[in-house]
Amino acid sequence: MDVYDVVKKLVGEIKPVGETNTDDYRFENLKVMTDLVDKLLTDIDDIVPEKRSQEFSRKRAGDFADKFLTSLF
Repeated sequence: MDVYDVVKKLVGEIKPVGETNTDDYRFENLKVMTDLVDKLLTDIDDIVPEKRSQEFSRKRAGDFADKFLTSLF
C-alpha cells in the first residue's frame, strides 16, 4: 500500500453519487482532501526558493518543486 492508498482510505470517498446523505458525508471528505492538498502544495512551494541555492541538492529540489508547480497551471 502506498501513501496515496493510505490517504484515500483515511479520508474516504469524495465522489458524489446523487444521494443526499451519502453526498453530505462525501462533501465533508472532499473538504478534508482539499485542505490536505492545499497544505501539501504549500509545503512544496516552500522549497521553490532553494532553486537559487549554490548547493546542488538544494538547487535540484527547488528546481523540481518549481517545475512541478508550474506544470499544474
